[in-house]
Amino acid sequence: MNSRKIVAVLFSKMLLLLCSVFLLSLLVFYVSRLAPGDPLMSYYGERAEKMSPQEQAYARSRLGLDEPLAIQYARWLQRAFRGEFGISYKYKRDVREVIGGRIANTLLLGGVGFVLVFVLALALGVVCAWHEDKFLDRLLCRIGTVTSCIPEFWLSVVLILIFAVGLRWLPSSGAYAIDSGHNLLDRLKHLILPLTVVVISHLWYYAYLIRNKLLEEVRAEYVLLARMKGLYRRQVLFRHCLRNVLPAYFSLMAISVPHVLGGTYVVETVFSYPGIGTLLYESARYKDYNLLMLLSLLTGVTVILCNTFAQTVSERIDPRIRREDGESYEEEEQ
Repeated sequence: MNSRKIVAVLFSKMLLLLCSVFLLSLLVFYVSRLAPGDPLMSYYGERAEKMSPQEQAYARSRLGLDEPLAIQYARWLQRAFRGEFGISYKYKRDVREVIGGRIANTLLLGGVGFVLVFVLALALGVVCAWHEDKFLDRLLCRIGTVTSCIPEFWLSVVLILIFAVGLRWLPSSGAYAIDSGHNLLDRLKHLILPLTVVVISHLWYYAYLIRNKLLEEVRAEYVLLARMKGLYRRQVLFRHCLRNVLPAYFSLMAISVPHVLGGTYVVETVFSYPGIGTLLYESARYKDYNLLMLLSLLTGVTVILCNTFAQTVSERIDPRIRREDGESYEEEEQ
């Protein structure tokens, strides 16, 4: 691929990213304002109910809520291009400061959960493929099928009842105890239950994919040839089959970031874990428009970038995709 094609591909992807973000912001802006509720309650609390009609009109004018939605969106978009996203109605602070105080918790929970899911899924998939159709493989398949069907919020409640309420071994909510924010052991204790839910909810789905991919490789013709040459099954599985599966697995990891991220948001809400998921729920509940907009954009951009990265990795791994892209580009040129 020459430099001209590379520039064209990068430009098309950047244009697609900008269009997607624009449509996402437009959709979130209008849908959030059609939902029932009054943002004045989020900003002024119970005082909003005691305001006279004149005071409410002044308050709406002060927050820019008295103008048509099209004008409100145009002004929001103009400020967003300058990096200004307004203040949070609930927290009375710049929305960037509010998110900045929570994003580290989500990165910790989601990042550790993401790594654990894919390391354990790879190991579990290899074990199942090695013991194909044996007792261990059948047992893990049944257990994995059951755990993958359990809703995350239900599993979270069950773990809270057992380990927090019943046994009192672990805390039921929060990221750390009061005045213990820098205590590593305390943060780990608060992380155990939500991290367990994130891992259990996603583990078998990816482990099953790895198992099936490995079994497809095991049944390939080159494996039969290798066995005929005298190579042991373990050598073929780990030196050849697993090596051929890993590139596709890395691509799958990039695609699955939104999947794991969505599960993290649900877990944060149930455990009252102070992260982006809890903040997103609160912003939608309290009609905190500015905070909701920025959170939705951050989540949407993350999903789009991960999918773009995954597509790029897939193109590098599979020559057929690159060849199809090149052929389509040449057809457009002709």
